[in-house]
Amino acid sequence: MNLEELLLTVQKPGRYCGGEWNSVRKEWTDDKVKVLLAFPDLYEVGMSYLGTKILYGILNDRDDCLCERVFSPWGDFEDVLRKNNLDLFSLETRRPIKDFDIIGFSVTYELGYTNVLNMLDLGRIPLRAPERTDEDPLIIAGGPSCYNPEPIAEFIDAFVIGDGEEVISEIVDAYKAGESRKELLTRLSKIKGIYVPSFYNTEYNEDGTPKKFSIIEKDAPAKIIKRFVGNLDDAYYPVKQIVPNIQIIHDRLIIEIMRGCKHGCKFCQATVTYRPCRERSVGKILELARESYARTGYDEISLLSLSSVDHSRLPEIMARLNEEFGPRSVSISVPSLRIEDALKNLPLLISNVKKAGLTFAPEAGTPELRKSLNKGIDIEKLFHAALESYKAGWRHVKLYFMIGLPGETEKDLLSISEMIYKISDLKREVDGKSAHITASINAFVPKPHTPFQREPMDSAAILNKKIDLLRKSMRSKMVEMDFHSVKMSYLEAVFSRGDRALAAVVYEAWKSGARFDGWKDRFNFDLWMAAFEKAGVDHSFYAGRARLSDEILPWDFIIITS
Repeated sequence: MNLEELLLTVQKPGRYCGGEWNSVRKEWTDDKVKVLLAFPDLYEVGMSYLGTKILYGILNDRDDCLCERVFSPWGDFEDVLRKNNLDLFSLETRRPIKDFDIIGFSVTYELGYTNVLNMLDLGRIPLRAPERTDEDPLIIAGGPSCYNPEPIAEFIDAFVIGDGEEVISEIVDAYKAGESRKELLTRLSKIKGIYVPSFYNTEYNEDGTPKKFSIIEKDAPAKIIKRFVGNLDDAYYPVKQIVPNIQIIHDRLIIEIMRGCKHGCKFCQATVTYRPCRERSVGKILELARESYARTGYDEISLLSLSSVDHSRLPEIMARLNEEFGPRSVSISVPSLRIEDALKNLPLLISNVKKAGLTFAPEAGTPELRKSLNKGIDIEKLFHAALESYKAGWRHVKLYFMIGLPGETEKDLLSISEMIYKISDLKREVDGKSAHITASINAFVPKPHTPFQREPMDSAAILNKKIDLLRKSMRSKMVEMDFHSVKMSYLEAVFSRGDRALAAVVYEAWKSGARFDGWKDRFNFDLWMAAFEKAGVDHSFYAGRARLSDEILPWDFIIITS
């Protein structure tokens, strides 16, 4: 059977076909550096990721470079590749991924690590960096999970720390020098924001805590300083965004209006790693929206940022976009809507934003706990915002909470239920009926670089008791409580604060069949526990243990302050 016939045997063959509107297919010539952007999850997820869109455009705008894409194959297509002895290939030209010069992985979630290994293996590329030769592609990783790169350092040649718009071209320029792999890595290590793991080593104390972070390659920098783009108006932005052939998670035109966050929630890694907060100007946002719409034809424009309501000129942005695109039946959505601190914008938002549901993020039930998180919310304003939204025709509210937070008490937990009931019942003032509420409740995971990075995570037993308490306190049919898997959160905590010893665990889990660990129906906790045992690694050492104030952290060499 040829490839087209094989694709007809799998679910959603459109994931692997390519040829989408605005995709770029360049001629393979010796004068071009061949870069492959790899996303360790399904096409539908990876095609929704803005970072890939930006890098794809930058690289393909260069005459001396070509850039293609690859995503993790679902289990059915992985079986097809292995049974038919086929290499994993790119979407644009269906070239085996091992034919590329550089493969760049966007690593957005710790539970995607096994997919990175699986993609390399399906491409017949050695998994461990020291095993690769000059004939193998250079394997680079970047993205949110790389602010602690150590758990997968063994598998990656170089990491990008921070924004990629400028550094990606510097990487291509370094590659064009035509040096050996070792010489290339040396050249890359001199670029700000690039971390080459093989140039460093960590010594450990007898109790397993880090003792010393050592440089083993001459002239490698002692600290890796995060890269960031200072002016978003001057930064590259893709106006020819690829229009997928199948529906993806965020199937709409994306316009990033701001990068970073003005708040300082102590649990939030994005708050600290995406600093400083930078806004795009109104004029630039409108220009990008016009050009992107003309090249894609989407009927929805999504304004993207960590907290869009914090843009200083959001009312003007909304008014001008609606004025221009409303007559064309193009809706404007704000998926990152956090309305608590932007009540002044409420009338504009609730009248013009697509009514798919409002999102509030109280995070904790009591003002005392919220204050300890630096989560500045006037809860009465939140209630008022909900009521005004109901009056404007909104029928559904989604709430985000966390449990297992430092200093949390039973009172804090029960106050979550009380808040949910109150927000639901506010709608009775409008039409006598309660509102439908979805409460998404996640376990607190201590993250690197945050003020809570040294805090312990609650054990699974304690977290499950807290979940039982919340379930018993919430009996309304109008409330849906969505609890994120405690076991998945636990594993995320292990790898968030892990070190190089965890590479052996990732390898053993992958070898035993771990794939798509961020998907509930594919996650196998017992398989992971067996991998820890086989690798001789104590998982509780990483998740449930508080870090002393003088303990060296595996990511201490990464500097994120701007």
